[in-house]
Amino acid sequence: MNKYLVELIGTFFLVLTIGCTVIEKGAGPLAPIAIGAALMVMIYAGGHISGGHYNPAVTLGVWMRGKCDTKDVGPYMAFQIVGAVLAAAVVKFFKVGVTVTPGEPAVGAALLAEFLFTFALVFVVLNSATAKGTTGNSFYGLAIGMTVMTGAFAVGNISGGAFNPAVAVGISIMGLSAWSSIWIFLVADFVGGAVAALTFKFVNPGD
Repeated sequence: MNKYLVELIGTFFLVLTIGCTVIEKGAGPLAPIAIGAALMVMIYAGGHISGGHYNPAVTLGVWMRGKCDTKDVGPYMAFQIVGAVLAAAVVKFFKVGVTVTPGEPAVGAALLAEFLFTFALVFVVLNSATAKGTTGNSFYGLAIGMTVMTGAFAVGNISGGAFNPAVAVGISIMGLSAWSSIWIFLVADFVGGAVAALTFKFVNPGD
């Protein structure tokens, strides 16, 4: 149960940071830095307990790679989504009265953007946090957080920069993304995570 709670807490603070920095009077153009930093510190805080996934697509990739028990996959994803929902509720309380216009990205571009950077994120997670060649390193949290930061800067204006199905739920509740677009995140992010796991296994055949 401890690891499930950690997944909830980490996802909560990631989504809370997204809402507070992106919605009006937030961090403006510096929001991706805060978001990447929030993920980084939560990974350092909980990585030794749960692995610090905070993302159903990461959980899928880590499971496919063989570093997450099958019995934990469902609970991890459920607690991550609960964390996102709770964070969205807090953001709506903080930002009460602020008008939020939901984004409706172009489908093709958003699918590709979400796929590419979710692939990058999960590929970095697997190589920095689960590979034999990087065992015991102290940089994994920074590498993972900076991947999300990079993606948010690069394609945030194209797809919304979720790279995470739980984040997609959170930003939909907050009104940052239209509910009609959530399938884009779910499809692209899970496929991106799965392809990253397959690629990791191909380039690390002995791991």
